[in-house]
Amino acid sequence: MKPVNVVVLGGGLVGCAAAYYLARRGAGVLLAEQGDLNREASGRNAGSLHFQLEYRLIRYGDELAAQFAQIIPLSLVALEDWRGLEAELRADLEVGMHGGLIVAESDADVALLERRQALQEKWGLASQLLSAAEVRRMAPYLAESVIAAGYFPHEGHANPRLVAPAFARRAEELGVTIQSQTRVTGLMRDGAQWVVTVVDRAGRTQDVIADAVLNAAGAWAGEIGALAHLHLPIFAVPLSMNVIERAAPLIPHLVQHASQRLTLKQVAAGNVLVGGGWPSRFSREGSAMSTQRRADPVVENVMANLTLAARLVPAIGGLHLLRSWTGITGITTDQMPLLGAVPEAPGFFVAAGGAAFTHGPTYARLVSELILEGRPSVSIDLYSPARFSHINSFMASV
Repeated sequence: MKPVNVVVLGGGLVGCAAAYYLARRGAGVLLAEQGDLNREASGRNAGSLHFQLEYRLIRYGDELAAQFAQIIPLSLVALEDWRGLEAELRADLEVGMHGGLIVAESDADVALLERRQALQEKWGLASQLLSAAEVRRMAPYLAESVIAAGYFPHEGHANPRLVAPAFARRAEELGVTIQSQTRVTGLMRDGAQWVVTVVDRAGRTQDVIADAVLNAAGAWAGEIGALAHLHLPIFAVPLSMNVIERAAPLIPHLVQHASQRLTLKQVAAGNVLVGGGWPSRFSREGSAMSTQRRADPVVENVMANLTLAARLVPAIGGLHLLRSWTGITGITTDQMPLLGAVPEAPGFFVAAGGAAFTHGPTYARLVSELILEGRPSVSIDLYSPARFSHINSFMASV
């Protein structure tokens, strides 16, 4: 195969978006995906666009919460990127940004909201803390148990089944070669270039010569890193989501809970999506957890998730669950994204981890600028893989 400028590994939202942004800047790009495009976390999440700090980011104490709050400047960039995305991709992505509520049901919940509010104000996210009466006026569908809420007017959702495919279509229009059902079996540095060995769906092996490699493999980014003899501390975690039958318009907001696992929203078709990070369970391969098979649902967690949703929005309590499904996403050891160049492997870049649906287009755009122009339009130094150089300093270059 003829040389390309960049090989993108991973056909989820970040990979498809990066292929598009790279090609838009004139790069020759090959995108390789081991399965089918958008079949993993990018297409199996609940589609939330959450710019306030999630519960998982503030539950482990003030020190870690303050660290996690540093993601907010990137979140504000992502907000603006989502505003223009449908026009840029010439596609209906079912983007709705009608506001988000993080609800409190106890004094302890209110204290969490106040901590979150202070952190968000420090980093420039202009959210509001609503009283019970204000919540009731804004969201009469919520239960009487809600005594306060954090509100940000620009949160919402998009359809995860549509976004990555739209980026892929535009990328192909710009000349990107996309190969699904293609496994990467080798990553070797040869002088100033990379040799990427791939095996396609027919079993044919080829070496692709590239100036740069972008690892956008999500939960599998660590496995890709290992091919380049690197440690990338990103771990696969199995989650579950649920969809409830269609109903008349009821919930215009993205609803989260201050101290429990919940995201809830009503999509354009009328269905209610319920998630929030409830675990599913990996199947086993000997003594190891398998990330190559679908995670198994945990019925007790599905029931707990739906019970919480129906408690907060009583009107959905009489509706039927249509489907539950599982997905696998990637979380770094510090819950911040891996975004940028790996210093120990010149020409090797990573864009994975964090809230990769909300931030995915922004990750892709900024790392594409870094690859082709040497610096992004917004600093991503905070999220650099260089923060783990104390691990990779022991790894010999390939």
